[in-house]
Amino acid sequence: MLDKGRSGSFFDGSILIPTLQGWRFAEKGENVPGENTRPDPLNPEHTHLRDIYFEQNPDYEGRFTVPTLYDKKQKKIVNNESSEIIRMFYKAFDSQLPDTYKQIDLLPKDLQKDIDESNDWTYNDINNGVYKSGFATTQEAYEKACKTLFASLDRAEEHLAKNAGPYYYGAHITEADVRLYTTIIRFDAIYVQHFKTNLRDIRSGYPSLHKWVRELYWKVPAFGETTEFEHIKCHYSKSHKQINPFSITPLGPEPPILPLDEEVPAVERGVKAAKENWPGES
Repeated sequence: MLDKGRSGSFFDGSILIPTLQGWRFAEKGENVPGENTRPDPLNPEHTHLRDIYFEQNPDYEGRFTVPTLYDKKQKKIVNNESSEIIRMFYKAFDSQLPDTYKQIDLLPKDLQKDIDESNDWTYNDINNGVYKSGFATTQEAYEKACKTLFASLDRAEEHLAKNAGPYYYGAHITEADVRLYTTIIRFDAIYVQHFKTNLRDIRSGYPSLHKWVRELYWKVPAFGETTEFEHIKCHYSKSHKQINPFSITPLGPEPPILPLDEEVPAVERGVKAAKENWPGES
């Protein structure tokens, strides 16, 4: 399962909205973009995800994080760590799924070692790297994190350039695609300006990553239909007061993701020039 722009998948797929009090449920009758933006279907009196955490522990002092996997029969939070939840979903709920979904294998045995290794640096340097850059409180910490982030984006770019594709490990979608997508799809829309990760953007600086992320967004409903750019931009711009004290949400980039057959003008000119200078190359 993917969250809508990290807008908070809850136990039944409800989508949460960011506020200064943490993730909240949509109010009855509220017009919010995206599917499943609705009140808590089990506990209508709950207005925020924090209510679920306090229900478990009235003295809870931690963060109210998403995704949150909730057992509605026992009324308990089962897990709130995405890397663990994604692997639980592979088999734990097969008895409730049609055969079509039971057969999906995002962690094939022959690729598990490679996926585990790529997950390690993808998480530390890319998924978490944007946060290390954005929340750095010294110039030195920011520069270190940002340079590490882009070195790992270069590494992912090189891997995809050498891979037959269209996915991270070839012809079939794997966990590596799911875990990298969540950061790359947000990169140009928010991270470049909000977290100051602006050495390059994806659409003009990483042709293989750009092609890969658009392949997932435009051709695979599980990715494109669960990505809501308005949620993405509003979440980051309106919930990080230390970074953006006036909660101003940027207008661009427009479009938030380019069509499959379109490039930014600078890239188009480069491709055209290459074809003119080396007509035998394609």
